[in-house]
Amino acid sequence: MESLDHGFEENPQRLNTRIDSGLAWYGAEIDPGRCLLRLDAEAMADVQALAQQLQRAPLPLLLRHPRDFELGGLPRIMARARHNLVAGPGVAVIDALPITDLGDEVAMEVFWILGQLINPAVAQKWDGTMLYDVHDTGADYGYGVRGSYTNVELVFHTDNAFAAAPPDQVGLLCLRPALRGGISRFCSLYTVHNLLLERYPRQLERLYQCLLWDRQAEHAATEPKLLRAPMFRYDDQALQVRANVSLVRKGYALAGQEPDRETSEALEALEDITADPALWFELPIARGQMQYLNNREIAHYRSRFEDSDEPHLKRHLLRTWHRQSGRRCYDG
Repeated sequence: MESLDHGFEENPQRLNTRIDSGLAWYGAEIDPGRCLLRLDAEAMADVQALAQQLQRAPLPLLLRHPRDFELGGLPRIMARARHNLVAGPGVAVIDALPITDLGDEVAMEVFWILGQLINPAVAQKWDGTMLYDVHDTGADYGYGVRGSYTNVELVFHTDNAFAAAPPDQVGLLCLRPALRGGISRFCSLYTVHNLLLERYPRQLERLYQCLLWDRQAEHAATEPKLLRAPMFRYDDQALQVRANVSLVRKGYALAGQEPDRETSEALEALEDITADPALWFELPIARGQMQYLNNREIAHYRSRFEDSDEPHLKRHLLRTWHRQSGRRCYDG
């Protein structure tokens, strides 16, 4: 079956030494409180002032931009969040928008505006969807159905690993948490790389070579259903990782192929490393919190969740993707 190469060639660069900076951490080294940036009384007043500006000048949400508003001290808070993403630990949680006071619609607009201070927002689906609902639709996880539309456990991965241009950062706004479960976990892909280099060097070499990825039907009808790209790249002195073992296996199945022994062993090595609880820390996501993560150097996990029987109480998150460069369309 034809695959989209999109300029991905075997990358001659490899990271062949350990990284022992703050980018390579274990869960016990991270105080989850370090990730929390709390909105104090002054910041809350700035949020309320922004809400009033929004209500005085209606516009479609996607036309809202930070330059059009007086934001007070909110840009400083978002700059601190961006520093967390770049310099470690790669996760930042703004705690929290007062959704009960603002209402869902205004909270969505505030989230949309502030997220653009991280980096420009980009499309999350081939059809141009910019603001994405994360909730259980009742659909089964499979071809053309993303895990974000289900309540299944999502093992460690990076968002949109199967696309030509994965996002650099991911943002989430929690409108309503799950009744039970839905916990987020995070691990450093530099630590994962260190351990692969130490324990599975041959398998790591395979992950630097191209693999087949299921594109999840996010493409034009005439385009290939598969992407051919490596999992690990080392560009500009930084790791660029696309991690999702499930979508690689689905890619080979979609191609009507069995992964060869080398490929299977490489995927199993990655699963073995990321299964170690010592690598990760976890954070629940509470109503009103805005969670941002580095999608190139941090992998994240979501536990299976249970929803309320009441439709208006079901888990509902809003998601944004952000990229530093390229076009805003899905393929960048």
